[in-house]
Amino acid sequence: MKLKYMLSGVAMAATIFSNSSHAEDITGAGATFPFPIYAKWAEDYKKSSGNSMNYQSIGSGGGIRQIQAKTVDFGASDMPLTVEQLEKDGLVQFPAIIGGVVPTYNLEGVASGMKFTGPVLADIYLGKIKTWNDKALADLNPGVKLPADPITVVRRSDGSGTTFLWVDYLSKVSDEWKTKVGVGTAVSWPEGVGGKGNEGVSAYVQRIKGSIGYVEYAYAKKNKMAYGAVKNLDGNFVLPDDLTFQAAAAGADWAKAPGMNLVLTNQPGKDSYPITGASFIMVHKSQGKPEKAMAVLQFFDYGFKKGGKAATELEYVPIPDNVVKLIEAMWKKDIKTASGAAIWK
Repeated sequence: MKLKYMLSGVAMAATIFSNSSHAEDITGAGATFPFPIYAKWAEDYKKSSGNSMNYQSIGSGGGIRQIQAKTVDFGASDMPLTVEQLEKDGLVQFPAIIGGVVPTYNLEGVASGMKFTGPVLADIYLGKIKTWNDKALADLNPGVKLPADPITVVRRSDGSGTTFLWVDYLSKVSDEWKTKVGVGTAVSWPEGVGGKGNEGVSAYVQRIKGSIGYVEYAYAKKNKMAYGAVKNLDGNFVLPDDLTFQAAAAGADWAKAPGMNLVLTNQPGKDSYPITGASFIMVHKSQGKPEKAMAVLQFFDYGFKKGGKAATELEYVPIPDNVVKLIEAMWKKDIKTASGAAIWK
């Protein structure tokens, strides 16, 4: 599949169609993980409706802070907020797209498909596996000529939902990682060079020989980076793509997830890619500017109902129709004007 939207810049804060002054124009900020599809949806929605969507790809931590401060119309995060956090800040959240985070590496002569397990990835990021020809990697990849070069670990420097998915997975497969490092959008890294955004990590891995990093799949594909197969819960080595992300999401029961807080890492299924996750949108329940809230909901309604083809082309998995119905029922029930009237009809 070809990626049709160009990604560029190490420290990109992406602004999409920000020049219009229409009241229906909306602003959002947050996760870099879904930036390629939000950009494409914004382009198509602008042509369809004339309305603009300005989205800054600043990382999930920044998106959470900006929606809490009410400086944007919506925030985006790959780490879902807990029910307690949502209630404290007067927010609701919903999944907007599903994708995957991949281990990517820069090794001369080694193409995509190198095999990793979760514990091996954890040990690399803990600094315990220091060279590419370490027995743990060599045993997983017989016949692959692995150099004796040192491994340079690349990780995020900013608060990041991509990091959340990565470390959530590592915590599920490595007790040592869970105990020593844990889970969050930002952690105290034992190792590594920090890059800002998926863009920054991609740039560092491309530039540093012998490096390993983690990025959203679209960035690896767009930049023609080598990426690995990861052993899943059923014991199969699975390469990332939209079908293996879909397999991981197949058993998700959004109706029973309080606050739609559901993490899709390490799901069962022979074809499930284990570092799969949804990216979430957060908006305030009480809206002082209902026309802005309606514009946000109309934009994501457009993405859900008309953006599926673009999502698939960009290697994401669209939100299933039955989940869209749950989301829009929540919009009608929970997102209100200051006087308590429903915004979504």
